[in-house]
Amino acid sequence: MLAQIGITPDDVWPADIDESPLARELPRQHASRLALGKAHKIAEHESEAWILGADTVVGVGRRILPKAEDETTARRCLELLSGRAHRVFGCVVIISPDGKVSERLVVTRVKFKRLSEQELQEYLSSGEWQGKAGGYAIQGRAATFVAGINGSYSNVVGLPLYETAALLSGLGWEWTQ
Repeated sequence: MLAQIGITPDDVWPADIDESPLARELPRQHASRLALGKAHKIAEHESEAWILGADTVVGVGRRILPKAEDETTARRCLELLSGRAHRVFGCVVIISPDGKVSERLVVTRVKFKRLSEQELQEYLSSGEWQGKAGGYAIQGRAATFVAGINGSYSNVVGLPLYETAALLSGLGWEWTQ
């Protein structure tokens, strides 16, 4: 996604942190904690680099939906989202080479149409849900489920690009064309 705004990372490292929600943790808190944790984990090894940590969490009310790792989980998520609105919480954290930390939390409201059993089956058969927060990828076949969106589309895809660019600029990133 960074390529869309003219950035090619020198390296991409998995932060390998525990992403389990804490007891009574709300979706926005969860997204923020994970993005900060990822950025700081990488900063332990790369202290003089530009570091970006991010996370995306799908929330229905106070509930945090998991990343769907199996079809049963994906089905449960999609059945819960069917015919209702939910929020996608995306948090991006930038750590500059001089150690300054900037964070932005972005909330996007997404409204799903009511899904038929056939639509559910076809989507589950596609496998597109695998590893996706809330069991869907808006940039793929699930786009046909979205009756409305209020906020950042790129946030729902996985990284709020406008906010990422603003954070980088605010920390002194030099854009090259």
